[in-house]
Amino acid sequence: MVVTVRSLGLSGITGYEVSAECFLSGGLPAFDVVGLPDAAVREARERVRAAVKNCGAKFPVSRITVNLAPAGQKKAGTVYDLPIFVGILAASEAVPPLPADAAFLGELSLTGALRGVSGVLPMAMAARQAGIRHLFVPAENAAEATLAGGMTVYGVPDVHSLVSHLRGEAPLSPAPVWEPEEDTADLPDLRDVMGQENVKRALEIAAAGGHNLLLIGSPGAGKSMLAKRLPSILPDMSRAEALEVSGIWSVAGMADPRHPLLTRRPFRSPHHTASAASLTGGGPAMRPGEISLAHNGVLFLDELPEFHRDVLEAMRQPLEDGEVTVARAGGTLHLPARFQLVCAMNPCRCGWRGHPSGKCTCSDREVEKYVEKISGPLLDRIDLHVNVPSVEYEAMRRREVPESSADVKNRVDNARAIQTRRFDGTSVACNAHMTPAQIGEFCRLDGAGEALMKNAFARMGLTARSHDRILRVARTIADLDGAPDIGAAHLAEAIQYRSTDILKG
Repeated sequence: MVVTVRSLGLSGITGYEVSAECFLSGGLPAFDVVGLPDAAVREARERVRAAVKNCGAKFPVSRITVNLAPAGQKKAGTVYDLPIFVGILAASEAVPPLPADAAFLGELSLTGALRGVSGVLPMAMAARQAGIRHLFVPAENAAEATLAGGMTVYGVPDVHSLVSHLRGEAPLSPAPVWEPEEDTADLPDLRDVMGQENVKRALEIAAAGGHNLLLIGSPGAGKSMLAKRLPSILPDMSRAEALEVSGIWSVAGMADPRHPLLTRRPFRSPHHTASAASLTGGGPAMRPGEISLAHNGVLFLDELPEFHRDVLEAMRQPLEDGEVTVARAGGTLHLPARFQLVCAMNPCRCGWRGHPSGKCTCSDREVEKYVEKISGPLLDRIDLHVNVPSVEYEAMRRREVPESSADVKNRVDNARAIQTRRFDGTSVACNAHMTPAQIGEFCRLDGAGEALMKNAFARMGLTARSHDRILRVARTIADLDGAPDIGAAHLAEAIQYRSTDILKG
């Protein structure tokens, strides 16, 4: 007898439907799993065998063949334990025929308890698209699965409860749709930073337009402190953005079962010893890397020149395209990577270049060698280059309280609202992602602006890319002012953020 059980699998960060076809036939007892299973899937045989016996059912003494279709696609993980278990019980008639619109996924323990698995949210969304109306998942993953909507989710604690439900003896209660609670945790606030008003202004512009930012200054100037306060002024994520990010984190095994939906933009800060693969993703399991975990959020690289050159160069294509394509022997993986890059660095190896104390001992050649680790094409993709001066004593002892992040965020939200209306009906969310055609439409300059831009283009040796990025930043500055058009003052401020002379001391 052949029984087909609907289930789900993962291909990168995308879910797809899998059918577990269970066939019981005569012959010597055996248990085979086919359909390109990995070691974890093959080991399901022992977990399923123990779970069947521990739930009070009789394990069939026959030849058991389980085919995971589509058979030409590799299957990985422990998510197929539950559909194989249900298929064997249904094929041996230990439970009634299964509903055609039901799907099962989850890992079994030897005692029959269900353990949570990774990637439930993208699999649940694939189940909804496949017309599945009843989804059975481990109780730990039930809240996450309900985020997909459009179907009834059952959180299964163990196989005893599932068998009783399928037999109609003790139906399981559907899992309530999980709704995010108000996040009351406090983020680091800009009011903690004394002085540095010019850098705070750059942070505000970066947050308002989604622009990349480079902070350059001596040790202790507050570069990392300022960068870690950027999330407190970023606009809130939309529901679609939150689901997209939460799905990526779920596949990476980083989702919190109690709070499966990320409501705040991610802030990732990998150490400078990170490899290129850890940033871009891939590996044997083809999992997302740091730039994908920072999707719709911030990727902060502290001590930028200390990163390996190949790691930094790996970000060039994702910064332009908003996605990364990882090609490995195991296949090709397309991952979203629309992140906001924020970097911090010292002006030289000793860190004191340009400091009023004159403590720098680096020669001009040593400074050049240190800065050369960052390529021109990567610098060209960073919109705002900001010098972070040392904080003066008077600023540290000032009694007035600096402006809070909440006040800055109000201005950022107003500017983003303008951009939302401007790009309504398109795939663009903020000024930093404007296409060339949109730049031509929304970033027109008057006569004074044209003269200023032409002079800066020739004097600074700008590229076509940096020209467009200046216009995007100028558009954001105008939005913060509530101005319908870019004025000369807006353009002048945007241009001064592109000067890389600060790297030379």
